[in-house]
Amino acid sequence: MAGNSEKVVALVLSNSELFKDVVNAVLIDNPPIRMRATDAIEKITRVHPEWLKPYKKRILNDFANINQKEVRWHIAQILPRLGLTKKEKEKVYNLLLSYLEDKSSIVKTFSMQALTDIALQDKSYVDEVKKLIAHLISEGTPAMKSRGKKLLVALDSE
Repeated sequence: MAGNSEKVVALVLSNSELFKDVVNAVLIDNPPIRMRATDAIEKITRVHPEWLKPYKKRILNDFANINQKEVRWHIAQILPRLGLTKKEKEKVYNLLLSYLEDKSSIVKTFSMQALTDIALQDKSYVDEVKKLIAHLISEGTPAMKSRGKKLLVALDSE
């Protein structure tokens, strides 16, 4: 399973023309394909976040509203890489707040990270995100508590 997305990542990194095919696969009505596609996009855009630019509206309007947990945790990782306008940051911020209501603690943990990433990009979010992370640490899973403590350190250094 994971091996398939690793092969896709390597292939796309060697031929950027294939990136559009991986992006298109996210909207296929097949949960395993959507999961692998968003996993591949997340990994590819660690190296090439600029490849997201032509797909920003699609990611914000279509992908972000997919209710599948495996898609959501990858989208949470991708969203801060989009080069967001102030209005788009507000939309993403609210979307990530809604992801914090997800049943999956992995979605919640990656959403905490994404909120922190956005706050580090736009200092106007720092105080609000710090309060939110502190609250999540008090009632979250062990993974959320561990990640939250690290995130607060990063936010405190701002």
